[in-house]
Amino acid sequence: MENSNRIKFQEVLPHEIEKRSFEIIEDELGDIVLDPLQEPVIKRVIHTTADFDYVKNLCFSEDAVAKMQDALMRGACIVTDTQMAKAGINKKKLAAYGGEVYCFMGDEDVAEVARQNGSTRAAASMEKAAGLSRELIFAIGNAPTALIRLYELLQSGRIEPQGIIGVPVGFVNAEEAKELILQAEAPYIVARGRKGGSNVAAAICNALLYSIHRQV
Repeated sequence: MENSNRIKFQEVLPHEIEKRSFEIIEDELGDIVLDPLQEPVIKRVIHTTADFDYVKNLCFSEDAVAKMQDALMRGACIVTDTQMAKAGINKKKLAAYGGEVYCFMGDEDVAEVARQNGSTRAAASMEKAAGLSRELIFAIGNAPTALIRLYELLQSGRIEPQGIIGVPVGFVNAEEAKELILQAEAPYIVARGRKGGSNVAAAICNALLYSIHRQV
């Protein structure tokens, strides 16, 4: 207890914490030069995870940020594979452009399709998303099977995503599923390797939304 009293904390007002965090990120990046369009995405993921590995782990298809932001401004909706990601996405900001967030993982019809097909709910939720008549961006942070099924649906022409955010975390098929998306004919932002998560998926969505005004 005596030692803990010697710890010095920075005096930062609550509303200044995020600003200070991004200043620290900027300082620690040092001489690293980021693509101007990708920079807000990379920095927000680092802010969310405190993990600078994302500087090299995040992969962007050509013009991915601009294409996804254009879709969002047209009212594209976001489909995620977890309620956690859905909760973390700024729905008010998205709604300002006419979009909304969907997560079908808890739906009874999705559970039934998964049971009949012997698949995961995540894969079945991609099937349900394919039936939507809206432009869609997929933000997958948990289930590799969602990415795999999404790739299959794309290859068969059943769906044309305006963007794929592929960042599932894990040890089983996560890396492989993400590598599959790198071959997809759709704009993508992918975190190669094992790292990722629902918080990362939400952070990327928010970074796209928050930085729209900087690009228009």
